[in-house]
Amino acid sequence: MAGFTGIVILLLWLLQIVFLGTIHRNVRISETKDIARKLTSYTEAPITLESKAQKLASTKSVCIVAYRFDRNRATEMFSCDVTENCVIHSMEKGELISIHDKAKANGGNLLRYYFYNSEKNKYELTDEVSDGQSIVYSFIVKDARGNDMLFIINAYVSPVASTVRTLNYLLIIISVTMIILSIILTLILSHSITKPITKISASAKELAKGNYEIGFDGGSYREAEELSETLTYAASELSRVDKLRSELIANTTHDLRTPLTMITGYAELMRDFESENTPENAAIIADEAKRMTSLVNDMLEISKLENGVAKANCEQFNITEAVAAEIEKYQEFCRKDGYILRFEANESVIVKTDRTKITRALLNLVNNALTYTGADKTVVVRQERYFNGERDVLR
Repeated sequence: MAGFTGIVILLLWLLQIVFLGTIHRNVRISETKDIARKLTSYTEAPITLESKAQKLASTKSVCIVAYRFDRNRATEMFSCDVTENCVIHSMEKGELISIHDKAKANGGNLLRYYFYNSEKNKYELTDEVSDGQSIVYSFIVKDARGNDMLFIINAYVSPVASTVRTLNYLLIIISVTMIILSIILTLILSHSITKPITKISASAKELAKGNYEIGFDGGSYREAEELSETLTYAASELSRVDKLRSELIANTTHDLRTPLTMITGYAELMRDFESENTPENAAIIADEAKRMTSLVNDMLEISKLENGVAKANCEQFNITEAVAAEIEKYQEFCRKDGYILRFEANESVIVKTDRTKITRALLNLVNNALTYTGADKTVVVRQERYFNGERDVLR
């Protein structure tokens, strides 16, 4: 903001002080040449030429004289004397003829600068550019008979020194005012930008501590609002991932409880009853130990589950036989504690899915049923297959 203000102030000083005289002089020359172009177009209607020239002279504050040259004899056509101390109205006729000859030699136009010499009390030709000059622009146009018509325009360049001094005071006031306003505006903008950023930073620190319910307020500043929305979304995603992690750990712990119960039950059975120390019971313990190993391996894939990239290991197998085999493993354990566990299926069904995961889910359901069954201690696992109007459904 300070740099922008400085550039604006510098531009004002350059245009209003340093280059003011040059700009004013160039504008005056441009106006004079524009008058010449208009006078050239008016020569096609000589009757209205003088009235048009008089109007231009009054409007633009210039003096205009026009001469017709016939056989090197100059005859005045009209004269528009608007300004005081006009250069061209103080010229001798011989000087006017000299201007005609030089303009003709220069391609039909001639631009000269004059300054007033107060010591000699007359205007003198100069090549230097300065304040208070008079611009004399001459151009030649042919009339209907082929004679030269010389138009001379005198425009006075007003002195700008006094104007510059006045502008100096004005620009000093403007510069001081702009600097003060820019500082105030900078402070206001800085406060409006940094305040929401500070609040967002404080909320981000709370998020880092695990407070996923923290809110982010970006205020009315668009970029800060977008940042707050992004961080709010990040907090929501982190909360979801943390919840998923907690649920995964709880589910895995629950899954581990089932094979541990089976291993403990069969191990106690084999310890208390020598007749139960059979290869079948030992195989059940080994199978449940393998199941625990599978669960531990699944825990190592937590990151995949959190990102939703865990893939099922699908295979085609007879789910009826698989469920029956798992139910059979529970039979000895159930009979010991007086439970009755039955499996009912009206047909054998082939499915394609992840055998390990679906078996684990089944055993969790059976274990929960045994834990919360009624006084009759009877649990029935039933396989049903039906058609819902679109596809086969197995439950």
